[in-house]
Amino acid sequence: MPRALLVAATLLLSACVPTLQTAVDPARLPAATDYGPHAFPMEWWYVSGFLPEEGLAFHWAQFQVRAANVPVPVMISHLALTDLRTGQVTFLEQSPGLGQAAFPPLKLGQGNWRLEQQGTDFRLNAGPLDLTLHPLKGPVLHPPGYSGSAETGLLYYQGVTRLALSGQVAGRSVQGQAWLDHQWGNQIPGRAALWDWFSVQLRGGDDLMVYRVRTPDGRVVQTVGSIVDARGNARPATNLTVEPGRTWQSAGGRTYTLSWHLRADEFDLTAEAVRDEQELLSRTTNIAYWEGPIRVMGTWGGQPETGQGMLEVVGGLLQPPAKPQ
Repeated sequence: MPRALLVAATLLLSACVPTLQTAVDPARLPAATDYGPHAFPMEWWYVSGFLPEEGLAFHWAQFQVRAANVPVPVMISHLALTDLRTGQVTFLEQSPGLGQAAFPPLKLGQGNWRLEQQGTDFRLNAGPLDLTLHPLKGPVLHPPGYSGSAETGLLYYQGVTRLALSGQVAGRSVQGQAWLDHQWGNQIPGRAALWDWFSVQLRGGDDLMVYRVRTPDGRVVQTVGSIVDARGNARPATNLTVEPGRTWQSAGGRTYTLSWHLRADEFDLTAEAVRDEQELLSRTTNIAYWEGPIRVMGTWGGQPETGQGMLEVVGGLLQPPAKPQ
């Protein structure tokens, strides 16, 4: 491209740079139907699912990162696929680069990986995933509508907790259920915040999200939970406690808690990892984390209950931030 044309294109793009938003206001929450994208420093969309009858679990994530005075956001994609029959974990990443993020309807893409809203459904095509996702419940804002604290930064929190899943995974025909999450705000994972996150789909039709936010030195600054009932209504899990249990140490020496006791006014549950070796080392985000399927059992409303879901435990940065010169 001729230099004059390159300069003109750069100026044009700079003129179109949206104003970077950095203030997350808990008193002014977005609509539950707001799938994004937004002009915040950090935003991501997750689709995850545990398919026990198929012997599979997966976690797909699309990140959008914005910086001041940069004309376009940087997109980063992750995909983790666990074959529970063989024990093989496949972790794929797409390096930071350009992509697509538009709404409405929601259209996300980086390279040939795409999540697109088609009518009431979503289509996910990413590496070995070729899936149709049909919401069984409407979108919700997870009470209190955000995760984090003033110390760690905040992320608005919206999503769909139960979707019927069909299609193919690594060439195998599958059916089951999935979970869609969407968060955006001014919190920078790994540097400002770590977390323990649970998505649980219970046999009786209720869904449970539990989120415990930690500072990099390990202090817990927020513990929240939300219940989405069988009709799709969201409410907070009151008097929630999250007690760590059994731990596992990876080959790299990082310790992850893989057994948990979750208690609140409405439930008393134990969550246990299906398998231990689920550490993911992301070179594109510089974060080490554990992501994998869990089984849940205990009582709900005083009655025996079981469920399944996914657990994510963020261990921290792979490498410390570079020191300024």
